[in-house]
Amino acid sequence: MATGMFTVGVIQDHADADVPGNVRRAERLVREAARRGAQIVCLKELFNAPYFCKSQQCDRFDLAEPIPGPTTDAMQAVARELAVVVIAPIFEREAAGLYRNSAAVIDADGSLLGVYRKMHIPDDPLYYEKYYFTPGDGHFDYHGEQAGESGGFKVWKTRYATIGVLICWDQWFPEAARITALMGAQVLFYPTAIGWHPAEKDAWGQAQVDAWRTIQRAHAIANGVYVASPNRIGHEAEPGTNGITFFGHSFIADPFGRYVAEAGADEEIVIARCDPALIESVRRNWPFMRDRRVDAYGPILKRYLGTDEPRSSR
Repeated sequence: MATGMFTVGVIQDHADADVPGNVRRAERLVREAARRGAQIVCLKELFNAPYFCKSQQCDRFDLAEPIPGPTTDAMQAVARELAVVVIAPIFEREAAGLYRNSAAVIDADGSLLGVYRKMHIPDDPLYYEKYYFTPGDGHFDYHGEQAGESGGFKVWKTRYATIGVLICWDQWFPEAARITALMGAQVLFYPTAIGWHPAEKDAWGQAQVDAWRTIQRAHAIANGVYVASPNRIGHEAEPGTNGITFFGHSFIADPFGRYVAEAGADEEIVIARCDPALIESVRRNWPFMRDRRVDAYGPILKRYLGTDEPRSSR
């Protein structure tokens, strides 16, 4: 585990139908983040395109590209030039008929360290991701290595820190955070595309933002790590619906779950200095890792632990 201080940045911005324009904007924002001191920069989920999962349309598979491919090539060039680590989440075409919601991890020398493929895939109104994405089924290393007991979870020892990457819906699952932290991640990055159904905003909007932030802050506390979550912004229309308004509110939290940097609902670069010594201190004083009862957790591998047997009326 790296021991020196390091600085992370997350990019909160929108995306539209101009894919090359989205990539150029991302390059500009990564440059600005680096200028402000960021050494590890994470872009939002599916950063180079609109959130296309709002309906099920076969031609939207045309947005996918291989890794490596044009977008990751561009991000590798920027990473190499600026000596920054870049996390670039895109729609990946692995093979004909096999598509993933992925994040390429690029080291500060421009090398492609590997790809994380989203493990938990939602299926809700306007979030029809199961139509488009095959879930991660074992981590893919650029060198063709498969993960062992970690399943689809992986960490990368970058130039500046050891990092884990999870994507959007993954952020609601404590198991994903725990496994990635156990593998040595100092920061959990959660590139995200989450927003409101406009008709629900007045009744549920604030509660949804608070829940989204709280669950991830809890992962920071429970695992003694930093958490960094870039979300997209802006309203994206979808014919026949009210579309989605992506609410931003990206943030970086420390191992106490405190906000050390946060955004509102506009385009913004969120930057924070991270101290591995704080990870060490928190874990010494809140020794959750030490006190885990690994001998008692077998039932977590079951889908459900209830019983279908009727209760006695006696």
